[in-house]
Amino acid sequence: MSVWSLVTCRPEDPGAASFAAVADAEGRIRRHPSLSRYPDAGAALRDWAELEPVLRNWEPVEGEPVDGVRLLAPLPAPGKLVFAGANYHDHLREMGVGDVPEGMEPYFFLLPTTSIVGPDDGIEIPDDPSARVDWEAELGVVIGRRVHNVPVEQALDAIAGYTIVNDISARGLHARQNPLAPPFAYDWLAAKGRDTFSPIGPGVTPSWFVPDPQTLSVRQWRNATLEQDGNTKDMIFSVAQLISAASKLMTLEPGDVLATGTPAGVGAAKGIALQAGDRLRVEIETLGVLANDVREAANTLQAALNTREQA
Repeated sequence: MSVWSLVTCRPEDPGAASFAAVADAEGRIRRHPSLSRYPDAGAALRDWAELEPVLRNWEPVEGEPVDGVRLLAPLPAPGKLVFAGANYHDHLREMGVGDVPEGMEPYFFLLPTTSIVGPDDGIEIPDDPSARVDWEAELGVVIGRRVHNVPVEQALDAIAGYTIVNDISARGLHARQNPLAPPFAYDWLAAKGRDTFSPIGPGVTPSWFVPDPQTLSVRQWRNATLEQDGNTKDMIFSVAQLISAASKLMTLEPGDVLATGTPAGVGAAKGIALQAGDRLRVEIETLGVLANDVREAANTLQAALNTREQA
């Protein structure tokens, strides 16, 4: 069976609406009749219980080819965007933590869906070197059925598919200056929740094409340099364990996205930060490639003032 993924497309014609479709392994877009009523792949995934049996044995060559479109973020507005932190052994070592602390449990945080961008969209970083913006290639898990307090042994059954996530992080904005008290010392939202800081894509590969999510290579290039070269087998908590743990804190629903942590190779460990003009390219085995260019964030206030002066 040919590997394919659910994608969100928009025709290049101005004002045209986006829609859900399928991309084959070569990136060719095909229509499927059952997806015609969905504005994006995220909406389709919220009906995954209905769609899965229809799509499971479908071959992309059976679909009508679609030309003249660009890919958008497959899930532009998931119900929840959940991130797991510190979940690779080699990443802990590069950050100076060493061995996994005894009794360690999964750590999660939520980010706004307004941080999401798609393939080839720009990552906008502050014009401030002290922000020290970094990269984190991650396997993203897309939930396909509603679960709460699901056992580890049944957790993988909740997955609709997998995608690529790049967890962009402004390290210099993480630690607050003069915090009110120790609990307020770190600001995850300021560091990771900015617009464009959560590239996702290029599509969502159904779970049946990934029989074991703990054997996937995860690599990221910054320009021509291979910065991250890891494997999901190095996770501290497996995908199933993360889903189970997260579902004890909150009900997971179809279309939710869970990012599972990053392997070693982040810029902070090397004293490197992103600069405008950089290009990031994340490749995860079976899931394809997610590429984004880095650019300086526009000063929207100054732009508004300039527009007013010109008027």
